[in-house]
Amino acid sequence: MELVIGIVVLAVIALFVIGIYNRLVGLRQNVKQGVADIDAQLRQRHDLIPNLVETVKGYASHESDTLEQVTEARNRAASGQLSSSDEAQLKVALDRLLALAENYPDLKANTNFQELQRELSRTEDKLAAARRALNAAVSRFNTARESFPAVLFAGMLGFQEADFHRLDDSEQGVVDQVPQVSFN
Repeated sequence: MELVIGIVVLAVIALFVIGIYNRLVGLRQNVKQGVADIDAQLRQRHDLIPNLVETVKGYASHESDTLEQVTEARNRAASGQLSSSDEAQLKVALDRLLALAENYPDLKANTNFQELQRELSRTEDKLAAARRALNAAVSRFNTARESFPAVLFAGMLGFQEADFHRLDDSEQGVVDQVPQVSFN
């Protein structure tokens, strides 16, 4: 009889651990999806920039220094791992590019430029939303991982604490902001 009770208790514990494991796997996948969503939005931003540069080139050919800086910043940010300093430099270069339109009334009225600017603004909004979603997923995962009784098994099952998508000092208040450009 004691053997049967022992087997039942072990089976219940095993099912309980399996349930915890499956829940943590699902939450960890949500975190990975959040990181992938941010990456996708950054790639979309990086893909829009060459089109914006080409549109501006036709109107501001003598502003080649600004255009080159944008292109170089875009290439640094688009290559390799996500670097907050590269993204911050890209943001500054983009703001300078968009500010050029103030000096070129024809550019401000150009349909292609206006559409590219709107698309870039939408992408910035999506990027901010993706960062908020990632932070929420990380919070849910870490809360589930640190809650009792999961905390007893999470480490043994290989679940480490997830990091929030942190911005370094160069990005704080910069990268998550939608470009503010006035075309009055």
